[in-house]
Amino acid sequence: MHNTDQLRSDAAGGSAGADVHGEFRPEEFSSGFIGRFAYATFRHRLPLLILGILLTVVLGYSALELRVSSGFAKMIPVNHEYMQTFADYKADFGGADKVLVAIKVREGDIYRKDVIDVVRGVTEELFYIRGVERSSLTSLVTPNVRYNEVVEEGFKSGNIVPADFSGKPEELEQIRLNVLKSDWVGRIVSADMTATMVVATLQATDPDTGKPLDLREVGDRLEEIRAKYENELVTVHIIGFAKATADIAAGASSVLVFFVVAFFITAILLYWYSGSLMLTSWALIAALIPVVWLLGILPLIGMGLDPMSILVPFLIFAIGVSHAVQMTNAWKLETLRGHDGVTASRNCFLKLFIPGATALLANALGFMVIAVVDIQIVRELAYTSTIGATVMILTNKILLPILLSYMKFSAKTASKLHGHETAGYALWERLGVLATPRGAVLPIIVALALTGVGIWKVGDLKIGDLGKGVPELRTDSRYNQDVETITSSFAIGVDLLQVIAEADGDDSPCVQREVQEKIEKFDFEMRQTEGVAAVRSLASFIRAVTQDFAEGWYAWRMLPESVPQIAQGIGMATRLGNEYRNSKCTAMPISIYTADHQATTINHIVERIKAFKAENDTESLRFRLASGNVGVMAATNEVVERSDKWVNFTLFSSVALLCLVTFRSLRITLCIIVPLAIVTLLCNATMAALGIGVKVNTLPVIAIAVGVGVDYGIYLFERIKHEMHERGHSLQEAFVQSLKERGTASVFTAVTMTVSVMTWALSTLKFQADMGILLAFMFMVNLFGAILLMPAIAAFVVGKQQKG
Repeated sequence: MHNTDQLRSDAAGGSAGADVHGEFRPEEFSSGFIGRFAYATFRHRLPLLILGILLTVVLGYSALELRVSSGFAKMIPVNHEYMQTFADYKADFGGADKVLVAIKVREGDIYRKDVIDVVRGVTEELFYIRGVERSSLTSLVTPNVRYNEVVEEGFKSGNIVPADFSGKPEELEQIRLNVLKSDWVGRIVSADMTATMVVATLQATDPDTGKPLDLREVGDRLEEIRAKYENELVTVHIIGFAKATADIAAGASSVLVFFVVAFFITAILLYWYSGSLMLTSWALIAALIPVVWLLGILPLIGMGLDPMSILVPFLIFAIGVSHAVQMTNAWKLETLRGHDGVTASRNCFLKLFIPGATALLANALGFMVIAVVDIQIVRELAYTSTIGATVMILTNKILLPILLSYMKFSAKTASKLHGHETAGYALWERLGVLATPRGAVLPIIVALALTGVGIWKVGDLKIGDLGKGVPELRTDSRYNQDVETITSSFAIGVDLLQVIAEADGDDSPCVQREVQEKIEKFDFEMRQTEGVAAVRSLASFIRAVTQDFAEGWYAWRMLPESVPQIAQGIGMATRLGNEYRNSKCTAMPISIYTADHQATTINHIVERIKAFKAENDTESLRFRLASGNVGVMAATNEVVERSDKWVNFTLFSSVALLCLVTFRSLRITLCIIVPLAIVTLLCNATMAALGIGVKVNTLPVIAIAVGVGVDYGIYLFERIKHEMHERGHSLQEAFVQSLKERGTASVFTAVTMTVSVMTWALSTLKFQADMGILLAFMFMVNLFGAILLMPAIAAFVVGKQQKG
């Protein structure tokens, strides 16, 4: 490490940093790589400053091309076993990205001409939305919605709403009878006949461009439909992944408001803390430049922002403020000691580049490890965050010192600030006792007690969604209110888990009785499973057809013994398209409609399915998980549960390795990592207490917070080690000195970042509010861990060891 005392003596008089011509001398810089790097940086500071300005302008222009978008495929773990099944049979049985539009009458029932006209209008509007799989469109007025009945001559079937419907009372009564004869009650017609539904499946890509479907555009079109058809007669309720994504994106646009609020809060606090408008301005500019660079780089590498990663620029700004405050505070202290701006900048560069760059690399590692989650949207978040943290090394650790080297305090400001450099020293001297064995006892006891509470509470932490509707939105949001309306009106059709029964054979193996017996057994077991609302399968349909052939006698609702009779039922199923079988009759979906999509419900049902598979799968018949929106959720939950352990392991391993390389001390590394681990445990316990599940949206929080939280430990221990090595101070003396130089700035940045992200609690997006609460908790408690617990651990681990 360099000797800053020698640097200060060299700089006495305030002008030793450069000669009268602005030239630097190599001997004025410390030896080693950092000294040579600092010399080269300051020798070419003007060209580097101009280059930085030009890059900011160019990337700022590039940022204008940035777009916010999201796609269904980005949200699913495409390499998961369930999603392989989903992909294999998507063309046969449709995708999981459905749009459900419910038309609910305010009074009476749906059997009125004007209501049927609304249904027809909504159906036609959906038909022309870009990306809708038109063959999947299902409503009372589409030809694939039919009824069957037994008459004297045999079977009779037809469209529920005849093509020549004119609205006469007798026609409306016939429609009512047709609905009752069909099996669409509970599916697209509510049991109380007050609501009906239009359903469509969306394609993954835009059919015109081949690019991922713009779900925000789809959401906007759906809102236009709502505005056009909702009136004093009916209400319109819309749910589905596309609509939820569009609503989340609309809420995410409010991030700009929170960004502006945070900017002004930060500016006010910075001015109060620094006492200088000049330092406040440069700290804010230094925090904004990496945001501009990040937003400009993304379009150049073919990336954009989605509703999840739109929060990343905000985090980069907060981290940028943290590091800018450390640099500007150090520059202020150097200047108030009599150094000119150039010398002060040089000294700050030499003192802060290593801990600052190390901390930012820890941030980048913390972000990058999120990429172990095999979901595209999470990986894009990881890449975006990593880019932002990495460019900050250039902007905050190189450009900011260069900018400050051209600055100086006015005589009035210097006079006002003199004496302020010792503010807080009394508090830091009192905390010095924490770095002694006697003073360390209380913090360690408290830490152990909190660890015990965390271990006890973390057992309640769940994977996946814990509430009804879309947990990313608040309960009173229009979308979640629509979910409540639709789930209370329709028995099935909202949350679907499909299991595909695969039968081997070249000649319609589905007609074999042993195949249908096994499907019937699976159907029966699923109906008895808690959390299952309804089940539809080819076996149950064949049973119903057999009953119809027996003139409706319920005693004949059974699976026929002979192949021809089974084939007769399958022939009837063929009229319904591919709901029950594929064209070769080798794959048969069993549709399981769940009561909700909470993680506990999904896990219980999937466990029952896996148990059935283990006992009943054979070479000739296999049951494959899973399709449907619940199948996607099940796969996502499994990936998140598996990745959660790897994210934490990789995160702490990489951060520990970085600390080992930086400090070359296992003891110091333990002092930094242990408080981080305890805070992470407490964060998981807090999530359990607040009813926040571990899912795609919350999984990155801990990685982000650990990456940011390690900054405090690195900054403080870099100074502690320097004081012990170069000055021969004891651990207690070194700890107090490090707090005097960097503790105040660390406390200020923690408070500023905490206040900034706490404003997210007011967001219309629940997931943003949850992230704000968790990040605020992690930022502040990590600071306490670094200032209160880290020296206590060091008192026993490092002790009087001056070489770590």
